Formats: sequence, C-alpha cells, structure tokens
Amino acid sequence: MSFLPERVELKTPEQILVMRRSGKLLHRVHEMLAERIRPGITTNQLDTLAHDMIRDAGATPNFLGYQGYPATLCISVNDVVVHGIPDDRPLQDGDIVSIDGGLIIEGWHSDAARTHVVGQPRSVADAELVRITREALWTGIAALASAERVGEIGAAIEDFVADAAGESLSHLEGFGGHGIGTAMHQPPDVMNYRTRSRGPKVRTGMCLAIEPMLIQGPGNWELEDDDWTVRATAGGRAAHGEHSVAVTEQGLLVLTEGDGGAAELALRGVVAAPDPLDDADG
Repeated sequence: MSFLPERVELKTPEQILVMRRSGKLLHRVHEMLAERIRPGITTNQLDTLAHDMIRDAGATPNFLGYQGYPATLCISVNDVVVHGIPDDRPLQDGDIVSIDGGLIIEGWHSDAARTHVVGQPRSVADAELVRITREALWTGIAALASAERVGEIGAAIEDFVADAAGESLSHLEGFGGHGIGTAMHQPPDVMNYRTRSRGPKVRTGMCLAIEPMLIQGPGNWELEDDDWTVRATAGGRAAHGEHSVAVTEQGLLVLTEGDGGAAELALRGVVAAPDPLDDADG
C-alpha cells in the first residue's frame, strides 16, 4: 500500500493537438446522434450509428470492451443515471436520454456526454433538469480557468446546483470525472461536490473529464444485475453532461466542443485557448 499521491499525466502541446483531433471527432459523433434522436429509434440503433462513424473515421471506440462493456456508447434513459447498456426498446416522446461515449486516435482518448429530451419534455421539471445539468457542466469548466486545486471544480458545481435547484436535484454520489489522456480514466478524480480533499494543483498540461450527474429528488441509486446500469431508486429522472478539457499555457481548451469552448466560456468571462486545429490539418 502506498500513500504517495497519484501521478497526474501532463500533456505536451503536440499531444493535446492529437487529443483535440480525438475530441473534435467525438463532437461530430454527438452532433450526428442529436440529429437522429426521435421517438421510435432504439438505443441499439444509435449505438450502431456511433460505432460506424467512429470506425469509418479511422478511430477506435474506447468504451467497447472496456472492463467487458458490450457497446460503443452508454445510453441512459429516464431514471437510469449512467452506464445504461443500449437495447432494442424504442424511445418515446418525452424520454430523457443521456449519451456518453468516447474514442481513441493515435493512442489518445476523448470522452463526452450529452443529455437530450426526445420530442417535447413531459414537464417543466424535466426541462430544468437538463438545463441545470448543462449549466453545471460549463460552470465547472469555467471554474477550472482560475482554480488552484482540482477540488475547486466540484465546489463550483455544488454551489451552482444548490443555487439553481435548491433541494430539488441531487448529485450522483460516489461518481465523478477523471483525468484523461493515454487512458480513458486516469488520476485525478474530479468530483462534482466538495470533498475532504482539495485535489492536486492545477497545472499546464492537465487534461480532465468534467461530468456532473444530477437526479431529481433524492440521490438514492442502485447497481443493476448487469453490473453496469446505475438506476435512481426514488422515482426521479437523471441527466449527465461531460466534456474533456485541456489546461494549456494559453488557457482552457474544451477538447470535445466544436469551437473549443470559446462561446460558452466567453459567456462566463473566460477566454478560451486558441484551437490548435486552426493551424493544423485536423
């Protein structure tokens, strides 16, 4: 047993460029899926679409086969919070669908998640769940720009959710974000709420996957018999948002957003780093 801090992999600008290529492709996959989601389509069909697009681009899905996971995407519907396995049940109008996926280019990983409402939301509460989860994600990303320690990300997310939702939404406790690079999951842990640890110092070259997961009402959950599906047990629905983010000498680069995060960060008073793909073949 070691009590030494876990080593955080720091990336060079050249490595971040490859991760940006990985993240930009993943962004395009998510955009394609957003156009295809509709009542009647199955999550297996969405999974196949993503798998084919990733493979056709010469990349590798990093979820498929990870610790035995059987699909390219995690697709979590309604009260499934995360790690839902795609199946043949048709989606229905008003379903809340979280899609989490990732891929590898030249050994470098990307990871991102979005939550969608199929058709029209069933209630104002459902629409607010999706909106607040997305805003919580960008609040956490923006906090990284000025953070001294990784734990400040979770503190910012916790405070935002408390102000926006009071006690109507709960965090999925025990789950959070992570470092990302030559592996999909690396140190450090990036929690979505305060913990006893402030986390490691934020350093240039860090790449983090930030991913708030929120549940309507109490945050109780259970792991189903497939050892993957995490389901809320108090009747609430759930949402999940995630981006992979690089800390560069010139600022933050949201690797899995189309514009590198420039527009959303600007709304929060943060200037994004220049996109290295603008000066590369990409």
